[in-house]
Amino acid sequence: MPTVPAWLSDLPGIWLSDAFADTRRYVVFAAAVWFTLWVALAWLLRRRRIRAERPAPRQMAFEFLFSIRSILIFSTISIGITVLDRLGAYPLADMATHWGPVWFGVSLVGMILGHDAYYYWVHRWMHHPRRFRAFHRRHHRSHNPSPFTAYSFDVREAVMMVSFVVLWPLVTPTPWGVIPLFIVHQIFRNTLLHSGYELMPARADGRPLIDWLTTTTHHDLHHAEAGYNHGLYFTWWDRWMGTEHPDYHARYAAAAWRIGGPRTKAQLADA
Repeated sequence: MPTVPAWLSDLPGIWLSDAFADTRRYVVFAAAVWFTLWVALAWLLRRRRIRAERPAPRQMAFEFLFSIRSILIFSTISIGITVLDRLGAYPLADMATHWGPVWFGVSLVGMILGHDAYYYWVHRWMHHPRRFRAFHRRHHRSHNPSPFTAYSFDVREAVMMVSFVVLWPLVTPTPWGVIPLFIVHQIFRNTLLHSGYELMPARADGRPLIDWLTTTTHHDLHHAEAGYNHGLYFTWWDRWMGTEHPDYHARYAAAAWRIGGPRTKAQLADA
């Protein structure tokens, strides 16, 4: 009779631990961004608000519930990392753990860049009319997003989003310690992009101070007009593939704080 590996009995505890950690990260970042921007600093940032109207409390409640469902899916799929690791499928990750701090930093940057490319192409794929309803409709029910929109996914989309974390260490020498930092970076950027407030300062010409980073306006435009702005962290893929919204910089300039001084109507027209 075949022997059942002892580590299989650890899987329920690992699943529960992962689900708790992911839920805590989501709640902490989404609630912190919401409270900071929408409550504590709302009076100070009123001119940075991208849209005048706010999402209804009912919408945000549904976003929270669907995000928790996504987290449970994330934790279930992430069990695959434990199983594959115990089966010896991650030799690159095990080796890279001993390669020192420089490689650790390079791996973190590489994982972020890899995820940005993965997200762009999967995101565009989900927007095909034949796939949108099954994969991505739930997220776009938040036409006017909030920080709680971050993980509000359909089941199929949640599976595709977490699959990157399972697959990336299979093909790249990524130290295990990189993954938690990558996840923190991802949820931080994700909640900010859905926050509804433009925090990136503008240069004197009205463009973002760091124009190759996506801004809240960039992603907010995607929720308003879904055919544009598919990128997550960086604007490169949208510009290379011609999918950036043609009015992005003008919309951004209307909400951003300009380092070179107050905006004029002429400057907005030229932005």
